[in-house]
Amino acid sequence: MTPPAHPHSTGEPCAAGLALYARALREGRIPEPEAAPVPCVLHTGLLRPDLDAPHWLRPVPPALALPRLLRTAAEDVARRRRAETRLAEAFEPLLELGAGTSDAADAPGITLLSGADRINDAIGHAVLRADEEVLTVQPGGKRPASMLALVLPKEQELLDRGGRMRTLYQHTTRHDPAVLAHYELLEGDVEVRTLDEVPDRLIVVDRTVAFIPANPERTLALELRHRPLVDYLTTTFERLWPLAVPMHPRAAAPPARGPVTARQRAIAVLLVEGHTDAVIADRLGMNVRTARVHIAKLAATLGSESRAQLGYLIGRSGILDQED
Repeated sequence: MTPPAHPHSTGEPCAAGLALYARALREGRIPEPEAAPVPCVLHTGLLRPDLDAPHWLRPVPPALALPRLLRTAAEDVARRRRAETRLAEAFEPLLELGAGTSDAADAPGITLLSGADRINDAIGHAVLRADEEVLTVQPGGKRPASMLALVLPKEQELLDRGGRMRTLYQHTTRHDPAVLAHYELLEGDVEVRTLDEVPDRLIVVDRTVAFIPANPERTLALELRHRPLVDYLTTTFERLWPLAVPMHPRAAAPPARGPVTARQRAIAVLLVEGHTDAVIADRLGMNVRTARVHIAKLAATLGSESRAQLGYLIGRSGILDQED
């Protein structure tokens, strides 16, 4: 049977290879076939043929093996640095040529980021370099406590540098204990507000770089350094901010109008527009079950016995004409 493929380059010992090497040190030698699935132990010189016993391998003493591995690693780093130098030298005349023929206005300033790790690294790097303000729009409800804990140090560093944070969530986030606890831990100029509906995720750093999703799964994102686009997104945030309800540091409940709450009024607007329960839940950042509970309460308040009658009663009730 063909042994499984080695999980990495044979230029360094893997965990399985080190375990086999440790066993060889304890037992003095091992059968040669047992090293076939982990060829790194031979390529790195941890095991060598036993001259007195064919088909057996003996371990090289660790005191000899380690310096050899370190020397190989150092030589590899040196090779990479020489390659970097050659690449930089090769591109130097090309960069000069490009600088002489291009115009700053022609630069797209748009970078496609692929994968959650690369997206988060780019955002984290931008926040670490920020010293003025980070504007954020976060749709949806609950946030994983582990994710909030991961960004807490970076946010606090920004606030410690005198920066400012303003975040827009949906109203459903007002009931998330993890989010509430997160902002209580932050010290500095940080404000959070909520709306029934917000655009898709948006992060603007120092009004010079913005990040937005590039697909529904959020596995792709756009890093925008195109000034008109960043200005447009910043203006969008500023237009939404005065319409939002304060959540932190001074919380205020969304106002209710008589027997119909602000949440039910937002649902009523979407019901009249003909949206399904699933679309209403998605637009307002809640699950479908919660949306249906609110719809049922709204129907009971207005005395509706059917979906069609509910739309008619909403129109007659005047709740759509009320102002926040």
